[in-house]
Amino acid sequence: MSIDRRSIALHVGLITVLFVGCFALNDYHQGNVARILVLATYAIGYNVMFGYTGLLSLGHAMFFAAGLYGLGMAMHYGGLPAIPAFVVGLICAAVLSALVAVLALRTIGVAFMIVTLMFAQSVFLAILYFGDWTRGDEGFVIAQSTRQVLGLDLTDPVTRYLAALALFSAALLITARMMHVRFGRVLIAVRENEERTRMLGYDVFRHKFLAVVISGTISGAAGAGYGLLFGYVGATFASVQYSIFPLLWVLLGGAGTTIGPLVGTIFMFYLIDYSSALTNAYMLIAGVVLVLLTLFARAGIMGEIRKRWAPWLP
Repeated sequence: MSIDRRSIALHVGLITVLFVGCFALNDYHQGNVARILVLATYAIGYNVMFGYTGLLSLGHAMFFAAGLYGLGMAMHYGGLPAIPAFVVGLICAAVLSALVAVLALRTIGVAFMIVTLMFAQSVFLAILYFGDWTRGDEGFVIAQSTRQVLGLDLTDPVTRYLAALALFSAALLITARMMHVRFGRVLIAVRENEERTRMLGYDVFRHKFLAVVISGTISGAAGAGYGLLFGYVGATFASVQYSIFPLLWVLLGGAGTTIGPLVGTIFMFYLIDYSSALTNAYMLIAGVVLVLLTLFARAGIMGEIRKRWAPWLP
């Protein structure tokens, strides 16, 4: 079986397993996995920028929040139906990511990381400043009656799970395909050696710009999906911790692997979930496990599997 066929089989098989899980899991885990799928979509967006292009961002929460607030405010104040509001969320994330890319890509390395953090903090503070509209830390709830698509009630657990799976599947397949075409290969070349890529005649800035926009738009889609499926919009999702989370998920699962973001999100989510049931010091347990993984699985879970046993993994 060729590498491409193995890759297709892996992704289709994963989506199939997740689809079956909708009907096999109990209510508790069904709800958890629905949330994980949306957050994993966010991590996939981050992986495009960090894992494939090598751009370390500490401000990705602003893209998630752009999609979240774009959809939430369009529905809450504008009275738009779910699908048009979702498109508004995507547009907000795409425009913000393009603006950030134009300005932040003038820097490299640590400076790029700091600039993205500053932009994200500006967005977070703007949300708090315009609290009369955004409701700041308190946030606001999107009415249950409006969270419907084509007559389907997204507040129903099964429908919500399948909608989250559809969102995740779209992001997964888009990025998987992107890595099999020239554009994706150039992004990897930029990550490995930017100067050599430029000497080969590729427009490095254009590829990095598009990587940031694609990454930000996918992350914005995750934010819009979160607001639509779970009905809450709040400033917490624009805070620094929500910029750190996708970095952790991608590092744990394996940066530069297509299914690593999902594996890392599942691992982190259930590590905190189960350790919090044991002790109030659950972050200590999570921290120890993360340190051990960093020491002994530096490429992440899927990265180590690819390095040691399955070099064909995408």
